[in-house]
Amino acid sequence: MEIKIGVQQSAREIALDSPLSPDDIAQAVSAALADGGVLSLEDEKGRRIIVPADRIAYVEIGPESARRVGFGT
Repeated sequence: MEIKIGVQQSAREIALDSPLSPDDIAQAVSAALADGGVLSLEDEKGRRIIVPADRIAYVEIGPESARRVGFGT
């Protein structure tokens, strides 16, 4: 699942691929925004991304992507 997180006052967005379902991601974002804590997600390689909830501008949840193979993708 491809996720893009926009951060306030930053020109770049955070992009990651997560094994979580769209509903799980939406629930994690909603919980982080509700309590004002941090959004903590883990990508497919095991890296943890932590973003302060008060700095989140937007979260874009893309469709599940198939495995990419080869040089032309």
